[in-house]
Amino acid sequence: MADSTCKRSIDPETSQPMQDRKKRKAAAKEKKKGFGEEILQETNYYIENGLRHIRPYNFTFTTHAKGRWVGKKLIDIFKNEFSSSPVEYYINAIQNGKITVNNKIPSANTIVRDNDVIRNTVHRHEPPVTANPIQIIKMDDDIVVINKPASIPVHPCGRYRHNSVVFMLARDYGLQNLHTIHRLDRLTSGILIFARTLQKAQELEKQVRDRQIEKQYVCRVDGEFPTETIDCKEPIDVVSHKLGVCRVSPKGKSCQTIFQRLSYNGKTSLVKCIPLTGRMHQIRVHLQWLGYPIVNDPIYNHEAWGPNKGKAGHIDKDVDSIVLTLLQFHRHDNVIPKQVDEIKNLDSVDELDKDNSSSSSQNCENISQVRQHQDNKSESHITTEKIQASEDVNQSPMVSPLENNVHQDCVECRLTYKDPTPEEMVLWLHALKYKGPDWEFEAKLPEWSLDNL
Repeated sequence: MADSTCKRSIDPETSQPMQDRKKRKAAAKEKKKGFGEEILQETNYYIENGLRHIRPYNFTFTTHAKGRWVGKKLIDIFKNEFSSSPVEYYINAIQNGKITVNNKIPSANTIVRDNDVIRNTVHRHEPPVTANPIQIIKMDDDIVVINKPASIPVHPCGRYRHNSVVFMLARDYGLQNLHTIHRLDRLTSGILIFARTLQKAQELEKQVRDRQIEKQYVCRVDGEFPTETIDCKEPIDVVSHKLGVCRVSPKGKSCQTIFQRLSYNGKTSLVKCIPLTGRMHQIRVHLQWLGYPIVNDPIYNHEAWGPNKGKAGHIDKDVDSIVLTLLQFHRHDNVIPKQVDEIKNLDSVDELDKDNSSSSSQNCENISQVRQHQDNKSESHITTEKIQASEDVNQSPMVSPLENNVHQDCVECRLTYKDPTPEEMVLWLHALKYKGPDWEFEAKLPEWSLDNL
């Protein structure tokens, strides 16, 4: 009988495809640190109704075949994994050469093999974000610190690309090859830190790992929050990686958040939050569990969780049903166009490979169309001459939304969507202060923190 403690031998040939995939992914990640001028200039933006719109542009999603795709028909992969468009759309795209395998036009029934390179060319439409400028708090040879406006994702993710912080900093301010030290959700505003050198990035990342950085957030929650300090240590589990939904669960990872009430206006409370760990949606989930969800949180202050909205973990249906309800609600609320030119059962073309995004789903809420309910006017001030000049230069030629930019075979070109209002683009959660061993950065309080709301 073989010794069960012996290490299992590994056949280098059978493990090679996995090694190759890891190498390719690492190489692609390294390549994406900067954006070439050709990429930055592939489209323009225009400002309309206080929103920054991106002109639709041609874009090719590229991915190597995932392990679960190997041996399956090409059309089945698109049908099952990218269901935002009907199968007829993908059949036409294959026939017209917009979907290729190894740079060749395949058939819908082509069997995908390991190491195949699949490309999908689309006319890409990005959702609008706030036109409020990015406030530069500090910039030197080592570091860039900004006050991120709500509604803008940090990195390209989901349907967002040019309307992301890293693209804006590269295009408008010439800030390339930035190293992200921490992240904020798309709808969260406040302090965001980038390192400009590898050495500085490693220094700050070590401070993060060693828990030498104190983070302070402020939020506005429903109800009268207790006057005493609350130390919440409930573990958090991700119940839907695809949609980015979490909940308190014994199966979750340990985490800790300290809460202190700052004020109460008779309806809502302003609360200071000090997260001692960095789990996904940690502050929002802990507040939901405590029974004081953020006032305009579209996920954790939603009736899908039941009459108590998930307080103390009490829900009246299974989590999968809750996630489905959240998805259906926000799709109905945000994706329905105001005009549909006799198009039925068609939606936008989703991206081919989410790994092509330079950020995980945690950086950009996967229910990407979710809308909030508060103004973000406090972010509209301009603090540096550089920002003012950049805004003036880039806005002037970009005033006509879709002139000469309509593609006949593009589903989204035939739809007209309602713009989100400013109130729908902000979560009442703000990264107020980040403090390290020998540095400290603080952002201005947002307007919703005032007690006269």
